[in-house]
Amino acid sequence: MKYITRIADSQISNELSLFGGLLVEGPKWCGKTWAARNACKSEYAVADPAGNFRNRELALLNPQSALIGAQPHLIDEWQEVVALWDTVRFEIDRTGEKGQFILTGSSTPSDERIFHSGAGRIGRIRLETMTLTELGLVEPNISLGKLLAGDINWESGQYIGRFDLQKITDILTRGGWPGLINTATEGCTTVLDSYLKDISEVDMSKIDNKRRDPDKVMAIIRSLSRNIATTVKYATIAKDISAFSSTAITEDTAADYYECLKRLFLAHDILAWDPPLKSAARLRRAPKRILADSSLAVAALGANPKALMEDPKLVGSLFENLVIHDLIVYACANQAKVKHYQDNSGLKVDAIIEKTDGTWGGIEIKLGYYKEDEAASSLLKLKNKLELTRQKEPAFLAVVVGIGSYSKIRSDGVLVIPIDHLTL
Repeated sequence: MKYITRIADSQISNELSLFGGLLVEGPKWCGKTWAARNACKSEYAVADPAGNFRNRELALLNPQSALIGAQPHLIDEWQEVVALWDTVRFEIDRTGEKGQFILTGSSTPSDERIFHSGAGRIGRIRLETMTLTELGLVEPNISLGKLLAGDINWESGQYIGRFDLQKITDILTRGGWPGLINTATEGCTTVLDSYLKDISEVDMSKIDNKRRDPDKVMAIIRSLSRNIATTVKYATIAKDISAFSSTAITEDTAADYYECLKRLFLAHDILAWDPPLKSAARLRRAPKRILADSSLAVAALGANPKALMEDPKLVGSLFENLVIHDLIVYACANQAKVKHYQDNSGLKVDAIIEKTDGTWGGIEIKLGYYKEDEAASSLLKLKNKLELTRQKEPAFLAVVVGIGSYSKIRSDGVLVIPIDHLTL
């Protein structure tokens, strides 16, 4: 299969010019090895089953053997032999050269198993599943980077959204998995069912050699799917599981299992934005929880495009997860981060894109165009709250819409952007 260009390719190249090594992390099967291999001249696959996992045994006996090869040299699934981290770090210190190694990993080992953090020697990139841009589903007309720079080089009505509900549900079911690009939609959920089964039965216990109940793992994932893109608390997850199944878990168990999902890069915490408000409204700092790909929620809930068509509320939540997922990738490419805003007055904004220099933009996410006014109102309320502070004026305020919209600059200054025209 021909390599599909990833947004992270330029980031990988840049990091290799700055560091002796680079760690590319992300959920299993998101394309890490493919992307890293594209930038490397040689490879050592630790988890290769050939010769009864000969490579892993050799690396356990002599970690230095895994470093042999033309550079940049890929060490795939390095966490299978944790000693490789310190071996790579030592070699980088010894030579002082840039761009020597790329390590890929689908989980984060316990910190106590690593002697040195790698700070200053090993850069880090988190690779996500593919965005709509990478899948070729976007006409790249409206750039997030240009919006952050205050550059709006388009006019109202210039771009018309092409997605309908059926297309959205198909995208949500298929997800951004490179391995599913040529798979019929009907087969995607079957594949992802198997993926989740492997995660629950193998990976969740393997991560730190602590057994975890596969039924409870799946119950956690289903609960996260029902509460996707919300600030759901561990106590709520525990209660939700009891309400929807015969499985019972404690709040502590919910926290432990969720943290393991994060270590497997299957869940994201979107942190709360903390602007210097001079308002009576107190900020709520709970993170918004999303899954690494909306398709995981579809599979976990036993849904399919037909079932989703009959549940627009669920589709709306899954669509928010999808948009935030893509925004994370686009923001990272623009040296920015995605956060969310919520205060005790009830005001919420789905996504705040913030750069290190304080430049920011606010985004509300709506499945249908008919909620445009409601979304714009929330964005303008936030802007008004910040007028009496030293916080920068927003570079932009926008409503990202999935269905039935066209590019628009409203009279109040809020932008309306169809999702299939938004890129990095």
